[in-house]
Amino acid sequence: MQTNAQQVQQAKVVARKVNRLIPRGRIYVTATFNNTIVSVTDEKGSVVCWASTGGSGFSGSRKSSPYAATVTVENAVNKARAFGMNEMDLFLKGPGPGRDAALRVLRSQKIRVMMIADMTPMPHNGTKPRKAKHNR
Repeated sequence: MQTNAQQVQQAKVVARKVNRLIPRGRIYVTATFNNTIVSVTDEKGSVVCWASTGGSGFSGSRKSSPYAATVTVENAVNKARAFGMNEMDLFLKGPGPGRDAALRVLRSQKIRVMMIADMTPMPHNGTKPRKAKHNR
């Protein structure tokens, strides 16, 4: 008869990662002034892999450079290639330097970009103006 610890150990050995084959997906690039975050999803929207400039080894003001964004998008695309992705829809968000870098990297990596969408939020009415000062 097996003890509880041996049963748990066998369960750990049996559970392993199943490699999926995803030929088409989406890539979301959030480019702020301080950072660039890239998420790669399948067509349903489930995140497959991701990368950020901090995870690519950049820190401080170097995280906000176009070169850091280029390296980050390359890392995300290489991770997505492991799943068999070669067609992507591109969704850009934010005003940072990573916007142009994402397009350049996808072109150089021979990824077929089926659609490019800009999802940068735009204020409809803006914030409420300051209250007027007294005695003036």
